[in-house]
Amino acid sequence: MNSTESEVWPALPFAEWEATCDTLHMWTQIVGKTRMALSPPQNHWWHVTLYVTPRGLIAPGMCFGDIAFEAEFDFVSHELVLSTSAGRMTTVRLFPRSVADFYVEYMSALHSLGIEVKINPKPQEFDDTTPFDEDRHHASYDREYVERFRRILIGADLVFRRFRAGFTGKCSPVHFFWGSFDLAVTRFNGKQAAPREGADPVTREAYSHEVISCGFWPGSRAYPQAAFYAYAAPVIPDLDKQKILPEAAGWDAQLGEFILKYDIARSQPNTGKSVLDFCRSTYDAAANLGRWDASLLR
Repeated sequence: MNSTESEVWPALPFAEWEATCDTLHMWTQIVGKTRMALSPPQNHWWHVTLYVTPRGLIAPGMCFGDIAFEAEFDFVSHELVLSTSAGRMTTVRLFPRSVADFYVEYMSALHSLGIEVKINPKPQEFDDTTPFDEDRHHASYDREYVERFRRILIGADLVFRRFRAGFTGKCSPVHFFWGSFDLAVTRFNGKQAAPREGADPVTREAYSHEVISCGFWPGSRAYPQAAFYAYAAPVIPDLDKQKILPEAAGWDAQLGEFILKYDIARSQPNTGKSVLDFCRSTYDAAANLGRWDASLLR
């Protein structure tokens, strides 16, 4: 691994940044729910996501009355930057502080810009449902690991955008889901999927059509290590038996998807190429078995 590779793909052991990851997860949910409330709805929840920037993550395209605005987590200067179409700007500092404290200051900052919003204060897709304004136990912010996370997101975003460019069908942006706390890109073949029995509204809308998706998550208590993943929905029979690249990647029966562990990926001579090979080979395997139209891939 050369120096450039190691700079882009630093180590990210979940156990060492778990507390910071949880806090940051809740902060992004607060901002993400603002975007959900103040953006025009799009299919598959594309209107609620965040996007990778050179400095962190941004929630663009929000509007309150005649005020257009955006919110960017700047992990270089360690502040949340709120900017409006009227030329006004304010910031919320990022440092070891509780979710409740962040929530109060964030809402106050929006108010100072003339923006009012109500969001559901309960976390989504998280194992602790303490409302944001009551959460005083998530209060960690380790700058070193936030910086590592930022660099990995930039690298993954670039690889996923290269992967996305080879597809002429409907494809999602490369975007960050604050619910599951992962970066993803999803391809569609245009076919409607059979409704999922008992699915919640979020899942039902997300998988209303047949998809093949790739992504990166930084770890969780359910799966305590960073990894790249790929899956097809609905599930395609015998997909688990297909060979993919790189050889160190494979099917995880518990998760029901292909996994390339991040530590393995970053140990490869060219991490970016290995991740791109993973995305392309898992798509090929799923698309061939699922009888997707070959003309969608150019």
